[in-house]
Amino acid sequence: MTATLSSEPQTEESSEPTHTQDTVVETVIEPRSGWQIVDWRELVAYRDLFRFLVWRGIKVRYAQSAIGIGWAVIQPLFSMLVFTIVFGNLANLTSDGVPYAIFSFTALVPWTYFANAVTDGTASLVTNANIISKVYFPRMVLPLAAICSKLVDFAISMLVLAGLMIWFGVTPNWGIIMVPALIALMMLTAGGLGMWLTALAIQYRDVNYAIGFLVQLLMYAAPVVYSIEYIPEQYQALYAINPMVGVIEGFRSALLGTRKMPWLFLGLGTVTALVVALSGALYFRRKERLFADVA
Repeated sequence: MTATLSSEPQTEESSEPTHTQDTVVETVIEPRSGWQIVDWRELVAYRDLFRFLVWRGIKVRYAQSAIGIGWAVIQPLFSMLVFTIVFGNLANLTSDGVPYAIFSFTALVPWTYFANAVTDGTASLVTNANIISKVYFPRMVLPLAAICSKLVDFAISMLVLAGLMIWFGVTPNWGIIMVPALIALMMLTAGGLGMWLTALAIQYRDVNYAIGFLVQLLMYAAPVVYSIEYIPEQYQALYAINPMVGVIEGFRSALLGTRKMPWLFLGLGTVTALVVALSGALYFRRKERLFADVA
């Protein structure tokens, strides 16, 4: 410390030695110990950031776009037209007693959400690498925001599906009360898989290149373009380990009445989705401290 001498008389107050010290605040961020899956208190504390990222994801998707939210309709609608021509007319696949167009579109609505949510969730850490390396916030907010922002497209597609149901004269049954549970299972599946893939993608960029191809392959592992009746009965329980099987068949049951509500498929799919979500969150948390270094 440097003392300053002066020949001028000093007042009583100034005669007392004054000690000025700079207050230095030091924040230490340490790696978490243990196997904590989700820090809910921290996520709640950063809820404003989560809302901002969801809103930004919606704006970015439609900014400077001539068609805007029309893209939320075009993707499943054009897929429905192609599938109807190829699989409904040329291959003449059965559609459980309803027109093939609405049969495929009812499956495409949850599948399109799942595919887009997993794809965007996987890329969420890589595309926000500049933020990750500069400030701290719970990284789990990024894939969760990407997954939730896709609900806007899903809601628009559901409105189009309602219009098609009116056009084809199809009325839903009591199973429609299960739709919120089906949506929750759909989001849980997308979130769990997204956690796994985004944590892998920031360390191994090959995952980003392969995700589009992987999602296309997964579509044929779910009953999107064909009826589950094509799967031999003895293998249907094994087939339903894929959670999207129960989701798609549940939507068809509730909205089209093609079959009874597939409780067995939903039960098996829920168990799988919980395992994927819990293990994905756990893996994400274990790798979280490395993200800033490898981003």
